[in-house]
Amino acid sequence: MSRHRNVRTMNYEDEYYDEDEVYGHSYDDSYCVSPATAAQFTFNRERDINLSSYMEEGIPEEEDESDPEGLSDSGRDNFKLDDVEQAKLNSCKEEIVNVIGDTIPEHIVSQAVVRNHYNIQATLNELLNQNEAPKPQRQPRTDRRANRQEFAPVQPTVQLKTPVKKTATSDIAKATSAASQIRLESSPSRGVSDSQPVSKTVKNAIAKTERDSRTGAVNLSVNNEEDFTDSDSRNLTESKVKAVNPEIDLVGDLMGRDPEIARVTSSGIPATPKSTSKVKQDKARLKEELERRKTGKDLLNLVVIGHVDAGKSTLMGHLLYQMGVVNKRAMHKYEQESKKRGKGSFAFAWVLDETEEERSRGVTMDIAQTAFETLHKQITLLDAPGHKDFIPNMITGTAQADVAILVVNATRGEFETGFESGGQTREHALLARSLGVSQLLVAINKMDTVNWSQTRYDDIVVKLGTFLKQAGYKDSDVSYIPCSGLGGENLTKAVTEPKLAEWYKGSTLLEQIDKFKPVERSMDRPFRLIISDVFKGLGSGFSVVGRVSSGSVQAGDKVLVQPAGDLAVVKAVTMEDSDNSCGFAGDHVTIILTGMDMAHVNVGSAICDPQNPIKSAMRIRARIVIFNLELPITKGFTVVFHYQSITEPAIIKRLNCQLNKNTGEVIKNKPKCLVKNSSAVVEIEFDRPVCLEMYKEYKDLGRFMLRHGGHTIAAGLVEEVLKTKSKTEENSTE
Repeated sequence: MSRHRNVRTMNYEDEYYDEDEVYGHSYDDSYCVSPATAAQFTFNRERDINLSSYMEEGIPEEEDESDPEGLSDSGRDNFKLDDVEQAKLNSCKEEIVNVIGDTIPEHIVSQAVVRNHYNIQATLNELLNQNEAPKPQRQPRTDRRANRQEFAPVQPTVQLKTPVKKTATSDIAKATSAASQIRLESSPSRGVSDSQPVSKTVKNAIAKTERDSRTGAVNLSVNNEEDFTDSDSRNLTESKVKAVNPEIDLVGDLMGRDPEIARVTSSGIPATPKSTSKVKQDKARLKEELERRKTGKDLLNLVVIGHVDAGKSTLMGHLLYQMGVVNKRAMHKYEQESKKRGKGSFAFAWVLDETEEERSRGVTMDIAQTAFETLHKQITLLDAPGHKDFIPNMITGTAQADVAILVVNATRGEFETGFESGGQTREHALLARSLGVSQLLVAINKMDTVNWSQTRYDDIVVKLGTFLKQAGYKDSDVSYIPCSGLGGENLTKAVTEPKLAEWYKGSTLLEQIDKFKPVERSMDRPFRLIISDVFKGLGSGFSVVGRVSSGSVQAGDKVLVQPAGDLAVVKAVTMEDSDNSCGFAGDHVTIILTGMDMAHVNVGSAICDPQNPIKSAMRIRARIVIFNLELPITKGFTVVFHYQSITEPAIIKRLNCQLNKNTGEVIKNKPKCLVKNSSAVVEIEFDRPVCLEMYKEYKDLGRFMLRHGGHTIAAGLVEEVLKTKSKTEENSTE
């Protein structure tokens, strides 16, 4: 029959017509067995046969070697292992099976692992050498013909062999029978009271047995030093079970009550406990990891912003090269490839601009992420695009940052272009402050083009200082560093340029980065993470990337994905290509999720604690501050809502009141319109649910930006979520 034939719709009468066999019947059904053969080889249940007559008395005991496969897979029958050693054994067996397959029985592998003290390489050598050895040849049977002639159909005899070696299976069987005898003799019909006192030792043994049964294996090696009290011994004496070990009695009693363990006992093989290498960390270990990080270097997320062609990528690429993050071989490759394209000055920028389109155009388009360490800080670097067409990507990167470097071009005319109205220097500084960045380092780049002029440096400091103070930055949180990204001056080493050394005695760029103040994290809040990327890896599940906004996450946690409302399990947590198995607030992590469909996860979705889910808002009330605006904002005004990594169209449904920009007092209720440089409370509605939080509860997740016509028109804070919608709520309402 063809392998592609549809057997479910087949007419079997037509298929097997005029044939002896019938589909679904065995071959033997078509042929009869003679009564003599049936009487000789089949067992008749109707006959009253005494099986004890077939058993011989005085049979010598011998070791049972009939079925070596009956040994336990976990090795507990031959070895007394604790939980840690058993976990090592399981892990080693799993690695060895991946190499050699199922060619060698598991009990032999277990014995080899224990003999080699859990050394995988030594165990593999022993097993492979043993497998390559020539097999012993069986001796020829000279008396085979004689045995065949002497064979005659006689009455079958049954011999029961009593094994000498006590295994865990026989011990458990004895324990079960003894426990049943205890229960029968301790019943009221036998005259034993049900309210007999149980000693503390008995309770401890029961608790220990129950703990071991949850892991799938019964621990038979209870401490023999613990004894019953005198009263318990008398009770057991009256029950006629003095010869049975009391600890095994308790195990048998427990197994008589638990059907799951009774099923394991009937199979003769106890369940193997799961390996502890993949078990999630408990709360104590999570707290220890947090304390270890607190004693180490402070984590900071640093974003580099500024006007297009200010030299952001070149500056940070040269900084990474001088720090040794980028080796000379890779740098030489970038230099050769950039010269072939006629862009030799872009070699350092290629350290961060990795895509082909960015290198061909010479413009950063997406967020580039890398990491480096200073003397006291662990920095996650985010290189943001400076072109006005990629402001949404810049907002995404800045929303994940704690501090920022504002790069300005010192060349005459270039600084004025970026700082005047329409330039990205001013807009980026406002966006960073509106998104919660309070510490700013101003890197005055390309100072070599103005011959390291102190006058030019002072002029830029005065203009920027006045603007940054109006934008909300404190003078103590703003610093200025003159440097040259292409020449590498004043980046990591002290000033060597004589013209700069005459008037500048301050810090280098790396030293000033190390002076950033640490940022407080929301460690005690429920877990929150806004997804910035989703991709399918090689293994099971799929991966999501994002920054942990609050709380912590570790492998094995159950999380809720909003607004889909699906539960998932965290399979692994990685950070900077290292498996840390946990992540805390402020960490950029890659999480592998299992247990849900990848199609329900999008960029902008949120992963949160199932007990405290994030809100999926359809309508919010927010307080906004309006920047430069060409058209006044009225009811029904359409905007683009920028929040973390998402860009969502929205409508301003209601103008609640207009506020004083400095004091926050209500100036006018229900205004007709809002003009530039004003502040107000409005209601914003979305077409699709957006995962966000209120500013008073989560500061990082309560900020957003509003854009219209390619320009940023306002920044806002979420005050209240008026309407929510998620898949979970829809199911509950139905």
